[in-house]
Amino acid sequence: MHITRRKALAAGAAGLTAVALSAGRGTAAPPATLQPYTSYWFPGSLPDGSPAPGVVWRSLAAWDPAQDPDLPFNRATVPLAARFTPPPPNATARAGQARVCALAAFAHTSGNPSQGAPTADFYALTHWAYLDELVFWGGSSGEGLILAPNAPVVDAAHRNGVPVLGTVFLPPAAYGGRLQWTRDLVRRGPDGGFPLADRLIRVARAYGFDGWFLNAETGGGDARLAADMRDFVACLQRRGEGLRITWYDAMAVSGGIDWQNRLNEHNAPFFQAAGSMFLNFNWDRSGLVSSAALARRLGRSPYELWSGVDVEARGWDTPVDWDAVAPAAGPHVTSYGFYRPEWTWTSLPAADRGPAAFHARDDRFWSGRALDPAAPEAGPWRPPAATVADRSTLTALPFATTFNTGHGLGWYEKGRRTGDSAWNHLGLQDRLPGRRWLIRTTGPRPAVGFAFDDAWRGGSSLLADGRLAAPAEIELYACRLPLSDATVVELAHRTDPGSAAVRVELAVTLDGGVAYLPAGVLRAGGRGWTTATVRAGAKLRGRGGRTIRALGVRLTAPGGGAVRWRLGRLAVRDAAPAAPARPVAPAVTAARVGPGGTAELRLAWGGPRGAAVRQFELRQALPGGRFRFLGGTCGHAYYVPALRRTDGEAATRIEVRAVDELYTASAPASLTFRW
Repeated sequence: MHITRRKALAAGAAGLTAVALSAGRGTAAPPATLQPYTSYWFPGSLPDGSPAPGVVWRSLAAWDPAQDPDLPFNRATVPLAARFTPPPPNATARAGQARVCALAAFAHTSGNPSQGAPTADFYALTHWAYLDELVFWGGSSGEGLILAPNAPVVDAAHRNGVPVLGTVFLPPAAYGGRLQWTRDLVRRGPDGGFPLADRLIRVARAYGFDGWFLNAETGGGDARLAADMRDFVACLQRRGEGLRITWYDAMAVSGGIDWQNRLNEHNAPFFQAAGSMFLNFNWDRSGLVSSAALARRLGRSPYELWSGVDVEARGWDTPVDWDAVAPAAGPHVTSYGFYRPEWTWTSLPAADRGPAAFHARDDRFWSGRALDPAAPEAGPWRPPAATVADRSTLTALPFATTFNTGHGLGWYEKGRRTGDSAWNHLGLQDRLPGRRWLIRTTGPRPAVGFAFDDAWRGGSSLLADGRLAAPAEIELYACRLPLSDATVVELAHRTDPGSAAVRVELAVTLDGGVAYLPAGVLRAGGRGWTTATVRAGAKLRGRGGRTIRALGVRLTAPGGGAVRWRLGRLAVRDAAPAAPARPVAPAVTAARVGPGGTAELRLAWGGPRGAAVRQFELRQALPGGRFRFLGGTCGHAYYVPALRRTDGEAATRIEVRAVDELYTASAPASLTFRW
């Protein structure tokens, strides 16, 4: 790989900085806005001069969660789910070996809304099944060096069992870095400890994320500073019990910035202090082999080394010596570290930045050009599906999905459009199929993907499109779901206008093989959404175990022809759903009325006691018994950027509902906003 150090992490972050500062001057919200933003800090001392418009300079040393008014909007609430590894769908992916760490920038450091925004143009990452760790990448000398992940990203990742790390970025002097900031970070207290290590731990606990990625690239240090940094990392790892700490290969034990591109005596003490290390991008085969050997001698796994692959500029056209990391024969050598996989989003042409186009590109990045993880191509780009064993969190009932990707062009409830604005909020994302797309057929494969022009609930649905010359089985989920006589599977589905008729069967894989259970025949031409209820437990009694290993559908076109079939909801349950209790005491905590009959609001409420709540959803009551969707969140506070007044009304009623894992909504808790 011909990547200079300037084009490595430092240059990438600094390049982001330049864009962020110029964009911030033109697009930042006015200082008086109630809009909460993702948090970022300097370690201690602040830069000289004044921040750019829209940028707020803060010192982590002065941070107090009790005095942080945006904390309720930035706190993630979804716990980190446990995962298991199902048998890989191909012969080349191996469990327990190479894994993937990804460094992704979802927005600029400053001006990043805490709870999504009214646009679908967003990096809505969904391929969590291949990720072992996500780094919320950012930081800059003009905004702040320490960046906490926002709650929607953490909630979506946690739902899929993926830990999320914040970033500590100490940039090179050429990009505004100051050695003083490194000294501020590792300053010792009177007891010899590290006050800012404790502060970083406190931030992670308060915000609900899982650790820190440490990237120290400011030159000019000495061996004493390096020793302090090593002890700081060790303190952070030791005292932050349960947190993940990843070190980037930049600072050496000499204190200078000297990228090694391998594990050796110049950086091993930092690796030993941390939980893992991200190797710089100019590695080679011999260096990775020696790195793996040294890791084993140190009593560590070589898969705790992430071999950096910079895809920011070229994406799947990036030249990579894949066999150096994961040879075709023999065990994998190290793990992968993808830098900036959001290339699939940022490189979209301006004429086609819709969510469907993004997901088609993202599926290709992770699954390969053929979109077939059972047979990923062996071309210049080796997608993660070809090497890394995917994982799943589907182990308990109830389980439901509406194939909501966390962004959309509108909002739907039971097939009816209740929100007309584009939106993004990853915290509302469902658990989605991990294998894009596993299709078994003797005929041509239908195209399968997410569609945003119609949905049962949320912003998207699953669409199968193509001529079915033979039955096509689409495996959707690898799982370990318990099966009892009472287990029921529900499908909300439809055909589109112009579609041929479709026979739909539920495909349930047990220890004894796959069983196909009738779920109805949908007429040609589309007749709207319909719900099929399949009593799977009773029908599969005695058919090979009481654990569902995989869930999917089999589609057949009885009369032939092209099919456009949508799946809007898939749910597996035992007991009939009971609505959760309503939220407690919703209230407006801050409000500002703007021009044109709009208002921005900060709202807060309490969670229902003892209820299993997936998320909270807010809607505005309209004349005639109608409602307008305002948004949703997994937490207990929400910001409404523009409540629209209707027909000069004196007061507007807002409803907050608790929604459970089956998407059953509670009775509303109401509040009134008086204009």
